[in-house]
Amino acid sequence: MTAASRPRAALLASVAGAMIVALDGTVLLVAQPDLQRDLSADVTQVQWTSTAYLLAVAAFLVIAGRLGDRYGHKRLLFVGVLGFGAASAGIAFAPGIGWVIGLRAAQGVFGALLQPATLALLRLVYPADRLGPAVAVRTAAIGVAAGAGPLLGGVLVAELGWRSVFLINIPIACVIAVLTLSVRAPKPSPAGFRQFGLAAAAVFAATLAVLVHALTGVPAHGWSAVETWLGLVLAVGLAALLVRLERRTAQPIVPPAVARSIPVAASMALLLVTSGGMFGALFVATFFLQAGLGLSPLAAGLRVLPLTVMMVLGAPVAAAVLRRYGPRRTAVAGQFFVVLAVVGLSRLGPDGTWPVIGGAFALLGAGFTAVMVTATGTVVGDAPPGYAGVVGGLKQTAMNVGPTLGTAVAAGMMPLTPSTMGAAGAGSGSGAALAMSGPAMGSALLTLAAFTALGLLPASLLPASPLPARPVPRDGGRATASPEVRIADRGAGTALAAAADRLRNWWAPGRVRSSLRRRRRAGERYR
Repeated sequence: MTAASRPRAALLASVAGAMIVALDGTVLLVAQPDLQRDLSADVTQVQWTSTAYLLAVAAFLVIAGRLGDRYGHKRLLFVGVLGFGAASAGIAFAPGIGWVIGLRAAQGVFGALLQPATLALLRLVYPADRLGPAVAVRTAAIGVAAGAGPLLGGVLVAELGWRSVFLINIPIACVIAVLTLSVRAPKPSPAGFRQFGLAAAAVFAATLAVLVHALTGVPAHGWSAVETWLGLVLAVGLAALLVRLERRTAQPIVPPAVARSIPVAASMALLLVTSGGMFGALFVATFFLQAGLGLSPLAAGLRVLPLTVMMVLGAPVAAAVLRRYGPRRTAVAGQFFVVLAVVGLSRLGPDGTWPVIGGAFALLGAGFTAVMVTATGTVVGDAPPGYAGVVGGLKQTAMNVGPTLGTAVAAGMMPLTPSTMGAAGAGSGSGAALAMSGPAMGSALLTLAAFTALGLLPASLLPASPLPARPVPRDGGRATASPEVRIADRGAGTALAAAADRLRNWWAPGRVRSSLRRRRRAGERYR
């Protein structure tokens, strides 16, 4: 494989791996009612088919990225996608709802293995100044998959039943596995890597699982429920224990080089807040369009369609803006668009026209895409050498926890009322529905707008200038560049200091040889 074809193969494998995950999540939403009828499951059990997957993914993303840094991201992508396909096959032939829930959890574990690898592969084969276009292609592909998922799921369920939405993953997974084998990625170097502690890994996974479980229960129970508070307190306690374990271990799960990187930390916070704001707004707006305005699911979906269109069309534009104006300006502008769009949605009422509603969603998609491309490119491009996997895992964790947090914030502003509405009751699983009215929607969306505006702070902490060109790592992400590049990357010197180092290394051996020759001529013994 030529040097030019290697990045293309890695990009194709990365895009395909990201798309299968996005596609699986959206088609399942359409298949759940048919699944419930076929397996005679109750609403809570059906809800757990999504919750089990989400908990597993959130718990193991960072750990999977850390393993990829050690054993190779190509290997983890291969194992992850094959396991994802195998779990999908098991779900398709599952005899009962219990099997579906258990296999969905297994599918989430394999999904956690492949997701950080899809980003890390891009970091390994693309220099930092060329990451933007690659990330834009990946973002646009995710938008296509998310937008096509409900349509594809509806066709499959109507013609072949709910099991077909999982059967379709099998050939796709096999194709991605073949693509992965064709990727020529640098081999990881075990030098300097020591196995992280199992105790810290277990606490890390438990912390994220408890936090996500507590947040997913907010729409059903509310923020003031005992279950919610117990889950949040337990998550805080586990997080404190995790910090203590991380400080005492020589090989933490999140290395200090990653934890202390301002661009990485700012990008994580920005993705968390922005994804929370957007998905929370979608949660409220979808309820309002269907329950408040009485639109059908298809009509409501058509009004949201401009968001997906702008995610696809806006990704290459965002990459070009990022190269021209740098991460900080691009992220701030994108975040401002997201806030403005959420505020605009809060002003909608029963007399809202299709162009007005579509325009608000289009603005939301454009802003979110700008933030997504910028933060992803920054966090992957600024990843310390050797830690592309763990950084990719942190990024994916933010993208999983953020929507859950945003939905919880939105649901907390929409009071629960007794109802027998099928859709709302199915969403809560408790016979209660979210109250929906114009004032309730406006209040919830304004709260989400204020929450989303918090992302302007981390956006302002991103680098002001475009990412400089840096060589592609050749040993799995660890530094092998010349002294000039290493010193420039650390920000601890200049090219002049590097040149002095090289001059000293070149000149010193000759000086020693000259001294030896002089001593031998004088008959002296060299010690």
